[in-house]
Amino acid sequence: MSPLDALWHFSNFLLPAWFVAAVVAAFMKLLWRAELKSRSWRQLWLWGAAGGSLGLVAALALLGHDGKMLGYGLMLMAVALPQAWLSLRR
Repeated sequence: MSPLDALWHFSNFLLPAWFVAAVVAAFMKLLWRAELKSRSWRQLWLWGAAGGSLGLVAALALLGHDGKMLGYGLMLMAVALPQAWLSLRR
């Protein structure tokens, strides 16, 4: 496997977490505009993407390979928890 192939594999592995974090951050900013005025979209997205990436890595370590529904559920929970923590923290 070439370094370019490894980069593509790694980025495609993390892309679901990054995309879900972006969508959740956008909906949070739309739905709770007044409550999240002090939080930027980028901050919500970065925390969600970091949590989702860690969730995917944990699912890969626990389950042995990616692409299982339990792994995606863990990723979704890992995306939502940091964003909820940021929205509740004043």
